[in-house]
Amino acid sequence: MDDQAFFDHLNSGQPVIGNSEAHHCMHRVSQRALRITAEINSGYHEPDELRALFSKLIGKPVDDNFGLFPPFHTDCGQNITVGKNVFINMGCKFQDQGGIFIGDGTLIGHNVVLATLNHAMQPDERSTMLPAPIRIGKNVWIGSNATILPGVSIGDGAVIAAGAVVAKDVPARTVVGGVPAKTIRTISERAEA
Repeated sequence: MDDQAFFDHLNSGQPVIGNSEAHHCMHRVSQRALRITAEINSGYHEPDELRALFSKLIGKPVDDNFGLFPPFHTDCGQNITVGKNVFINMGCKFQDQGGIFIGDGTLIGHNVVLATLNHAMQPDERSTMLPAPIRIGKNVWIGSNATILPGVSIGDGAVIAAGAVVAKDVPARTVVGGVPAKTIRTISERAEA
């Protein structure tokens, strides 16, 4: 299985069965990501260097306003899509096999985890992985130590409180927090002056 067939498999939502061809491909792709993230995390890099390394990691260019403070970790990398003017703070961990889509202007705090894989519930199938994408809208703020689980979509302008565990979709302009995350309030439209 080549990389494109592997990502087509993941993006179609098909399971990755333990010890299958797709599972072996997942391990091969991971080695590439581990090499690049080791380079990102080794020593100081100027912002332009970090943008170039992150672009290499995800396989597509990021804009000139993209910001990253290492360390950063991922075990895939090539299934991340980043909009314009996105900032990712220190210590984030992205498990992107299921796909991570980050909208323009999003801010991601320290130690945020974005996880796009679940394991099968049946014990005899536990090595089977189930990919589901995370979709983050525009101008979202994800607070430090938040965890976003597989299949979650976050609407434009939403805020995820620090430490939240988000297992369900978050509507636009909504603040959620807690474990599991629940709605705290909505963000009203700004009145015209």
